[in-house]
Amino acid sequence: MRRGLPILLSLFAAACAHTPDADAIRHAIQSIADAAQAQQRASVLAHVADDFIGNDGELDRAGLEQLLRARLLAGRSIGVTIGTVEVELDGDRATARFEATVTDGSGRWLPDRRAVLQFVTGWRRQDREWRCYNAKWSETR
Repeated sequence: MRRGLPILLSLFAAACAHTPDADAIRHAIQSIADAAQAQQRASVLAHVADDFIGNDGELDRAGLEQLLRARLLAGRSIGVTIGTVEVELDGDRATARFEATVTDGSGRWLPDRRAVLQFVTGWRRQDREWRCYNAKWSETR
């Protein structure tokens, strides 16, 4: 019995461990980037709240879906590289700031085929998952 106790304790500790909230948000952001590169619109939207608002009301969730559809249809090869993600937690809400470099192999929607965007995103916990409920982005010069 004594030999099995350390194994049992390590299994219990592993079962109780969970991903820290900041890491879960970072993972969701990377998942969105990966889904965009794979042209999987539904996988991008899986991390977006139903009441999403983008760029101070310029875009809602339906508008984001239309934008994604247009961008993904136009681009043969989309690349997204996420920089360091800074996360500030406040209970069941969080703010994540990061830079993303977006490239477009078709040259259709990004005239220079590359854009560097600054993002400030708002997240909240919904059904034990983190969902983006707002985002603001601008192109860096």
